[in-house]
Amino acid sequence: MIVRRVTLVGYEAAALLDIACVASTLETANWHGAAPPYKLRLVTPGGRPVHSGSGITLQSHKALEQVTGPLDTLIVSGGIGSEDAAADPVIVAHVRRLARESRRIASVCTGAAVLAAAGLLDGRRATTHWESAHLLAARYPEVEVDPGPIFIRDGNVATAAGVTSALDLTLAFVEEDNGAEVARRVARSQVTYMQRPGNQAQMSMFTATVPQPGNRLVRQVVEQVTGNLAGDLTTAALAAGAGVSERHLTRLFLKHLGHTPGRFVRQARAEAAAHLLASTSLPMAAVAARCGLGTAENLRQVFVDRYGIPPSRYRVAHGTTSRPLGVAQQ
Repeated sequence: MIVRRVTLVGYEAAALLDIACVASTLETANWHGAAPPYKLRLVTPGGRPVHSGSGITLQSHKALEQVTGPLDTLIVSGGIGSEDAAADPVIVAHVRRLARESRRIASVCTGAAVLAAAGLLDGRRATTHWESAHLLAARYPEVEVDPGPIFIRDGNVATAAGVTSALDLTLAFVEEDNGAEVARRVARSQVTYMQRPGNQAQMSMFTATVPQPGNRLVRQVVEQVTGNLAGDLTTAALAAGAGVSERHLTRLFLKHLGHTPGRFVRQARAEAAAHLLASTSLPMAAVAARCGLGTAENLRQVFVDRYGIPPSRYRVAHGTTSRPLGVAQQ
């Protein structure tokens, strides 16, 4: 019987959800007519059972060292054990070997570090969990790390942001392999979205504490941006206000935030617009003006770039009230 051979690499302290999201999605796809069906195997160093980061022990189907190609898809899981895995020459060597025999290569969350250690992300755009993006970028400067999207495809290599984004990436694989209708049935069975677009943002500054940059000047500029979104926030204006050159400010932002000043401003404005769209009934033009985006068309372009959907659709999906801004609920 012809099958799609999928090898999922686990290791000690891998994240259980990283593994379960992939396994459950492919199993559900088989129930709904994936053709050829997926044959998933969890492999570990030496074929040993591994303790997931949550403490649950997972049995291996086979030793990583014994797996041979050709493979349809090679996926490396993430988890708190990923740093040790990326530093393990045996794991890295066999991932590199199997990648040469795989049609498609992927990582979930911090599993990107293993792909990077194997040289599989050199010259590619990749993502990982937002909390670990700065570390991946610092250790592997050949990789273009983007902490924004929930997953990124660059050629035959895909990287997912973390945890439940494994479900989104696997659904994208199912749609690519079997068409949209099978993917829709899988999504309905899993009581989830058809799939979030890959470039949808991982997190929002309104739902999490923004990590404070370690540099005083960068903190000062960040506070200026977030406190005055409708103002002149060009890199030239921000650099002049901070008393440094544009080049120096850009270098500091890349080092401490992983973004250029321009990208940070664009992200901050998109986040603020999302907050207003979800919490008020302000017209699109007013939202754009308050967030420094100028026009409704600029708002649309920025929103599609950041979230993968137009602002009108975001408001329908996320709006919680029809109150104008500043009107108290009775």
